[in-house]
Amino acid sequence: MSLLPTLLSGGRRPLVASAAVLALVSAGALGEGALTPSPPAQAANLSATAPEQTLPSFAPLIAKVKPAVVSVRVKIAQDGNSSASTLGELPPEIQKFFRQFGEQNGAPANPRSIVVGEGSGFFISRDGYIATNNHVVQNGKSVTITMDDGKVLDAKVVGTDPKTDLALLKVDQPGDYPFVTLSKETPQIGDWVVAIGNPYGLGGTVTAGIISAKGRDIGDGPYDRFLQIDAPINKGNSGGPAFNEQGEVVGVNTAIYSPSGGSVGIGFAIPAATVERVVDALEHGGVVQRGYLGVQIQPVTPEIAEALGLKRAEGAIVDKTMPGTPAAEAGLKEGDVVTKLNGKDVKDAGDLTLQVGSMKPGEKVELSYLRNGEEKTAELTLAPQAKENVATGNEQPSAAQQPSDFGLELGPSKDKKGVAVVNVDPDGVAAQKGLTSGDVILDVDGKPVSKPGDVKSAVTQAKQDGKKAVLMRVETADGADVFVALPFPKA
Repeated sequence: MSLLPTLLSGGRRPLVASAAVLALVSAGALGEGALTPSPPAQAANLSATAPEQTLPSFAPLIAKVKPAVVSVRVKIAQDGNSSASTLGELPPEIQKFFRQFGEQNGAPANPRSIVVGEGSGFFISRDGYIATNNHVVQNGKSVTITMDDGKVLDAKVVGTDPKTDLALLKVDQPGDYPFVTLSKETPQIGDWVVAIGNPYGLGGTVTAGIISAKGRDIGDGPYDRFLQIDAPINKGNSGGPAFNEQGEVVGVNTAIYSPSGGSVGIGFAIPAATVERVVDALEHGGVVQRGYLGVQIQPVTPEIAEALGLKRAEGAIVDKTMPGTPAAEAGLKEGDVVTKLNGKDVKDAGDLTLQVGSMKPGEKVELSYLRNGEEKTAELTLAPQAKENVATGNEQPSAAQQPSDFGLELGPSKDKKGVAVVNVDPDGVAAQKGLTSGDVILDVDGKPVSKPGDVKSAVTQAKQDGKKAVLMRVETADGADVFVALPFPKA
């Protein structure tokens, strides 16, 4: 039962009682003497039947693992032009801890100033290897770590992996260091989790909570599948471990959702399975080798599934196939929908990216995909990842034409490739689906288009065929190829 607020008035100590008891007394329901203390024997009986305290104590766990957790201090060379004002350009929802570093002790920024950043990490081996976040150490000129007993050691960066935001350090001084192990078991929603780190420079801070969700994609990279935890973490917790009740690391704390910049109980940790795979690769080569298909993909939305006649909105639709890549050599084309990889269902584009990224170059895989409603398979060998070159559009359309009721004005593109979007009605269907001026429509309903009339004819034909939506392949203003399904207005 909740207690009435304790009020301090006139220096007298107030009476505090439960709200339910006060209500019953005022109504006369308890009768005279209802607040008289019970006899000792009766009180003893009540005490004997009271429920036992069941909340856990994490003290034994913390005593075991805390010596392995370290504070990471990094000196970073920073141009005076790249000031903290750029922080305002970042999405407020995801506050990356390293973007909140950079305190300069009130001194004005020099053309080449040294910024000190702080984060967290933990020993993963007896000989001094430390896991942390890439964003904690990137661009660092020097790295030192402070152990739980206050000992300060120099460390070097063995390797980093920006795509998973992980880094591996190694202390310079040989020794027999306390370390923790990565969990082999996948945590479940509701499991207890204990976070230890260096928030705001306060090393050795312990917080506790539960696993709130799994598989979170926060749009921070191609391999996002974070654990969401509600153990409070703040600036400086980056790179620190999240433990299960067995003292195993289930994740590396990386980011928070925070409108204010402080903890609101929504934090994200990189799962231990990802950490293990990445740090092992970094230790034995300094880089992470990932398989590469050579396609640009996007999820199959309900609108896209409707336009393609698919039963379910699952899989990954191919936006573009890069020339000379395994996908191109296997015959994959724009509009194909990848449904399985080595017999395992592909839930969405992110799922396919994760599956392929967890494989190594040279591995042979089998892809199942749909083309025009027909299921096909292709066998291919993954290549090493390479930097993708994406075509850019420099169209300056003219002779605008209004082809349909989607709220689009179209015109010929300058390089004669596709049809340029000249203007978009902000209240129209096209704007709702993300089309903007500068985009180029490459094909409609699987048919290439080169002039506004082609778009209008293809849209009209799709409507006559009884389709509820028409699928367009679009080159966006920033050079990416995407599929956009535009639903026809209901009659």
